Amino acid sequence: MAILKSGNPTLSSKIFDKSLQMEAQAQGTMSVRGAINKFGFLMLMIISGAAYTWYLFDQLKQDTMTTLMIVGAIGGLISALVISFKPRLAPYLAPAYAILEGFLIGGLSAIMNAAFAEKFPGLIMQAVGLTFGVAISMFLLYNFRIINATQRFKSVVYTATLGIGIFYLITLVLRLFGVQVSFMYDSSWLSIGISLFVVAIAALNLIMDFDMIEKGAEMGAPRYMEWYGAFGLMVTLVWLYIEILRLLSKLSSRD
Repeated sequence: MAILKSGNPTLSSKIFDKSLQMEAQAQGTMSVRGAINKFGFLMLMIISGAAYTWYLFDQLKQDTMTTLMIVGAIGGLISALVISFKPRLAPYLAPAYAILEGFLIGGLSAIMNAAFAEKFPGLIMQAVGLTFGVAISMFLLYNFRIINATQRFKSVVYTATLGIGIFYLITLVLRLFGVQVSFMYDSSWLSIGISLFVVAIAALNLIMDFDMIEKGAEMGAPRYMEWYGAFGLMVTLVWLYIEILRLLSKLSSRD
C-alpha cells in the first residue's frame, strides 16, 4: 500500500502487505508497544556486542577485535539481507544482527576513541548522546505530528536515501580501483556539508520508520512483524550513529 512507503529499504510496503495477507490471522497482530519492546531488546544486544569488542581493544587484543569486526560487518549485512527478503525470520535473525553490528560499531568506536583521545576525548560519548538525542527528537516530532509522513515527504526522503546509497557505492568502487574521492573523507567544508546532509536524511528516515510501524499495527500485520519493525529501526539508528561519528571526527580534525 502507498501509505507504507518508506525510505528505509528494510521497511517496505510490499513486505507488510504480503505478511498481512498471509499470516496475520494465524499468528496474531503486531502492536506499536510490542515493536518498541523488541527494539529495546535489540539495543541490549548491540550494546553487549559493542562492549565486548571495546573490551578486547582495551586488553590489547586487536587481532581478535578486528576479526570480530569483519565477522560483524559481513554477518550483519547477510542477516539484514535475509531479514529484508524473509521477514518471518526476523524473530531469530534480528538479535543476531544486533550482536554482529555491535561487534562492528564497538570496534570502530574504540579505534576512533583512541585516535581522537587527545584532540577530542569525548568523541564517542558525544556521538552516542547526539544519536539518541536526534532519535528522541524525531520521535517527538512524529508523535505530536509536527512532521507528518506525507506522500511527498516519503518520496523526497526515499529518493535522497537511494541517492546516498548509490553515491556511497560509486565511491567504494572507485576506491577499489585506486581512485580516491578525498572530499568524502577529509575535513573540508564540502565533506562536512555532505556529512550534515547524510545525517539529516538518516534522521528523517526515523520518521518514516515510526510511520511504517504505526501503520503496520493499524493494518493488523502479523506479530512477527514487531521484530521486523524493531530491526528496521535498528538499521537506521546504526546508520545515524556512524554518520554522526564521522561528522564529529571531521569537525575535530579542523581544530
